[in-house]
Amino acid sequence: MNETLETGLGENRLKQEKSPYLLQHAETPIHWYPWRPEAFHAAITGDKPIFLSIGYSTCHWCHVMGRESFEDPAVAQALNRSFIAIKVDREERPDVDAVYMAACQALTGSGGWPLTILMTPDQKPFWAGTYLPPRSQNGRLGLVELLDEVERLWRSDRSRLLELGQRVTRHIAQQEGVRPSQPGKALLREATAELRGRFDPENGGFGGAPKFPAPHELLFLLEYARQEGDREALEMAEATLTQMARGGIFDQLGGGFCRYSTDEAWRVPHFEKMLYDNALLSYAYLEAYAQTGRPYYREIACRTLDYALRELRLPGGGFACGQDADSGGEEGRFYLLTPADVEEVLGVGEASAFCRRYGITGESVPNLLDDPQYASAWQEFTRPCGQLASFRRHRWPLHRDDKAVTSWNAMMIAALAKASRVLGDEKYLRAAEEARLFLKTRLTQPDGRLYLRWRDQEPAVDGQLDDYAFYCWALLELYEANFSVSCLREAAGLAGRMEQLFWDGTDGGFYRTASNGERLIARQKEAADSGTPSGNGTAALALVRLARLTGEPRFRLLAQKQLAWLAGEAKGYPAARCFALLAMADELYPAKGLVCVTAGEVPSWLAGVGESYRLSTLAKTLDNSRGLARLVPFTADYPIPKAGERLYLCRDGACAPPADSLEGLRKLLQAEVPV
Repeated sequence: MNETLETGLGENRLKQEKSPYLLQHAETPIHWYPWRPEAFHAAITGDKPIFLSIGYSTCHWCHVMGRESFEDPAVAQALNRSFIAIKVDREERPDVDAVYMAACQALTGSGGWPLTILMTPDQKPFWAGTYLPPRSQNGRLGLVELLDEVERLWRSDRSRLLELGQRVTRHIAQQEGVRPSQPGKALLREATAELRGRFDPENGGFGGAPKFPAPHELLFLLEYARQEGDREALEMAEATLTQMARGGIFDQLGGGFCRYSTDEAWRVPHFEKMLYDNALLSYAYLEAYAQTGRPYYREIACRTLDYALRELRLPGGGFACGQDADSGGEEGRFYLLTPADVEEVLGVGEASAFCRRYGITGESVPNLLDDPQYASAWQEFTRPCGQLASFRRHRWPLHRDDKAVTSWNAMMIAALAKASRVLGDEKYLRAAEEARLFLKTRLTQPDGRLYLRWRDQEPAVDGQLDDYAFYCWALLELYEANFSVSCLREAAGLAGRMEQLFWDGTDGGFYRTASNGERLIARQKEAADSGTPSGNGTAALALVRLARLTGEPRFRLLAQKQLAWLAGEAKGYPAARCFALLAMADELYPAKGLVCVTAGEVPSWLAGVGESYRLSTLAKTLDNSRGLARLVPFTADYPIPKAGERLYLCRDGACAPPADSLEGLRKLLQAEVPV
């Protein structure tokens, strides 16, 4: 290795990367490395500490620190002289981000992005923070002063830094053993009570500002309300869904949700739009519509999905990560409208009515929080909203992070499949199938293992637990929309690989990273939900449903072990594990099974009736009977009729006499014939 590389001097090494976030920093004067072995080798041979900066390309404060600090000559001089500087895209390496976010929370009690870490050449963190200006100001530590002090300590009192790094590493690497427990309805009741205690009855949502949508919490409340008839749980979910949709966090012009609200009332958002939020919120609004029949929820779900199809869809059918918070060099500038802007586009008369309904006074984010007739606004202002959305796009175009992440695409597949079942719209089913093909052809390795991300014709990074768990769940959601045996086959294959790569055979639960993956300072195993549902909760949900559909004992046993581990983890604060609770509810309130055996094509109404009546549905035809029997052996016992279909409603291995039409099936379901 040449002297330049060994001492950490030389060029910025981000120019050849694919990550949009890393490429945003490829022209700064800092000699950045990506997260690669050569960076750590350079730190060891140069005897230098590591400066680690983690962020993502649509993050406002990442942009601010990039402009203010990483383009500052004094910062660059200090970093290039005495540190090895590493840039990480948190969306590309969620494992690295999670480990060092845990370190930041251990050292400071909080976290966020950009995440700033100082650590030893062997990756042990001894200082952590978030945004830093170039120089100290208003009581906030400056980056130059921090770097100078750490450089001094590295020379004069290194043992102090090394010892702190060891302590932090021991803390975050420590896995608290939990005793497996039997999943029970008491955990669901406790979680509902915890959410009730944090509920904001005036504005919806949970807690104060900043306020996050948390679709996993809403989905749990909707499911609990449905199963237990808990009116208060339904009211909490509905109030939150309604107020979010009325607020500025929902893009009233173009559809889709921003990341979170900076205030309690959902009025002013933090402006980035992420794929995972829009996928899971679409799913939640669809579930609310299915339960309540309220057209407003259908409208918001469709406008959110249509936003994703219009703005985030990639060539080939996959979906990009998200859109930027900043535009025109300012946070949120894209979204702000003045009365003069509206007049320019709509003319004086129509502008006056629009501004009154959407709260446009001065520079404003359009919202319907003060409009008692909010539910009719879209129907009345569809054309003006479209005109203003076009005006915005031409005025300040948004940066889009166009890499595809497997787990986030899987969430969108699940939402689109749900939409096709609930709404009966083929558009959403086609989009789900195309996104699945994108993952299968671009992010699946020849042996069936997954990659984590794809961009610019290149897949990279071995898949992690979230990728396997969410994709397995999405394939099962898609199977019950299109009844393609290949979806069921692929889901079963992913579940097997998930067990092989991530399962902790000693204590239970799934690790975030594979057993043969890169070794970080901690191998984490997380049950709590964060910005997205936990991989462990999602794995449980997928395994419970896969076991029910296939009847396969190995999936049943693994699902039971996973639920027992999660039940142990959930004790103390179950509301932090709402996706795990959804999996428990699926087990505690099992759906009836429906086997449709048909001489022709699968009936077009089958997916919808399965959704409406909460059935776990299989479809057997002449064409798929052999493939289905290999995956679901008990289906071999159901004879294919000479004409029409036979519909077997089953529970606990016993079936009622078959119906031969949709009307006959409905009579069975409405009569609740014991089976």
